[in-house]
Amino acid sequence: MSTARANANQSLYLAKILLDGWRAALEGEAVPVLSLQRAFLPGVQAHLRQSYGWFLLEIVDLDTPPGVSPPANAAALPPVAEGTAESGELRECMQLEQSGWLSSLLTNHSSQSVHQPRSSGNLANAAAPAGDFAEAVEWSVQLEKMMSRMRDSLDEY
Repeated sequence: MSTARANANQSLYLAKILLDGWRAALEGEAVPVLSLQRAFLPGVQAHLRQSYGWFLLEIVDLDTPPGVSPPANAAALPPVAEGTAESGELRECMQLEQSGWLSSLLTNHSSQSVHQPRSSGNLANAAAPAGDFAEAVEWSVQLEKMMSRMRDSLDEY
């Protein structure tokens, strides 16, 4: 197994651990939903983004040296070598980055209002960050499905 594949799998696994914790906390009903969203969403989103970045490196068959971060999106990959065709999997990822679940995952929801402190004397809560538990689960499910489907195709070659 390539380093990129192993890192993609590990990041997806870590996101699922956070989702399980989020689910358990929601079911426990001891902490407000908004607080749980602020606590869990940034971590889930970060792990899923890393998983996707590592998967992009797997698609283009690039291993990176230790300590290097995965790309944030397909545009951050090195250019395809001259005379080499861009894979269908990479083209599909580029399209999904423009709209739908992958675009939503890559949008920086978690920093929109998560870290905004309350101003002194203001009892109003900051607006909820975009992206909730159901959406985070959907990102995880869709990413895992896409990776599995594309890996089947890549493994044939």
